[in-house]
Amino acid sequence: MSKKFLIAGAGIAGLTLAKALQDLNYEYEIFEASADVRGIGAGFGLASNAMKAFEILGLAEEVIPLGHMLEDFEIQDWQEKTILKADTEKLRKSYNTENFAIHRADLHRFLISKIDASKIHTSKKVRLFEQSFEKVILHFEDGTSAEGDYLIASDGINSAIRQQLLKQATPRYAGYVCWRAIVEDKTFDSKKSIETWGPNGRFGLTPLINNQIYWYACVNAPLNSDIYNYTLNDIKNQFKDYSGQIRSTLQKTDPNNVITTPVMDIKPISNYAFNRVLLIGDAAHATTPNMGQGACMAVEDVCVLYDELTKKDTDILLAFEHYNLRRLKRTHYIIDTSRLAGKVAQIDNKFLIGIRNFAFRNLPNSIMQSPLDDLLEEDFMKV
Repeated sequence: MSKKFLIAGAGIAGLTLAKALQDLNYEYEIFEASADVRGIGAGFGLASNAMKAFEILGLAEEVIPLGHMLEDFEIQDWQEKTILKADTEKLRKSYNTENFAIHRADLHRFLISKIDASKIHTSKKVRLFEQSFEKVILHFEDGTSAEGDYLIASDGINSAIRQQLLKQATPRYAGYVCWRAIVEDKTFDSKKSIETWGPNGRFGLTPLINNQIYWYACVNAPLNSDIYNYTLNDIKNQFKDYSGQIRSTLQKTDPNNVITTPVMDIKPISNYAFNRVLLIGDAAHATTPNMGQGACMAVEDVCVLYDELTKKDTDILLAFEHYNLRRLKRTHYIIDTSRLAGKVAQIDNKFLIGIRNFAFRNLPNSIMQSPLDDLLEEDFMKV
């Protein structure tokens, strides 16, 4: 009799996992809290490590046309002078794949197309779960329940399942707000992602396919600050002294498309496997977006679990434990390094900005590249 997996959450992690389980002939059901399944957000990066994971899962060839290949990543000051450039070529060579930027909605649509959509159940917000020696039961806020052999929590940073297991593992605020949106700009022709650091905040521009630009802006603010009520005109005023491309992009933005969120993560937790329950993606290791690795880690998670489940005479509980051992160190590194990178990038005191920029421009490249090197040093598929 085939084992049945209950998947809580139909985000990138949950949908990618469903495809992997389908390929392995496991039964699965997906339960999504929202009324519909769609990619909420704007753009994000699929770095070479994520593309390698998609390659192992047999999806890379179909994902590539959805993304815009990125040749470079550059950080500038608000006067458009280079602070540093990331050695993305090293990342490409390490995984023998390219780096891409992709629209979240496009990836969601693609992943849904690869699975049995009848297995997705919407408006199913998790209230709590129960597990016994032989099964797991999910209880939903609408009064219904579902029973299976295993439960995969891919229900995001606010995971009800993680909170039931680890009451102290609540989201923590990174100290800044993020606005983001996608605009169409047929005049923008670039294969470079640019992030601008300045006293009025941080602003990123990344090209997507179909003449689109994904932009994001981060400004320091208390969690309950009035800045969370900023209109698009307020954002334009905030960055009025930045580059012409930034001002032009904001001018082309539809105010109805701007998404405002606090930047959050979860302090690293010590375990992702709890007998028949497993945490993956943001439910396990939500990170700030500063290293562009949030979605990448989710796809890596699925790839590693898939690898464990393909082993001969697989004991699924043992596969969960092995997944746990293989993912803790790497994901903890990403959370900690990304949070630190955000603190450095979000400096808004002009004197400290000057010191930071001088240091970044003059320190040896080997030191500046060390976070990227540490990301590459460990093969995420090693056992």
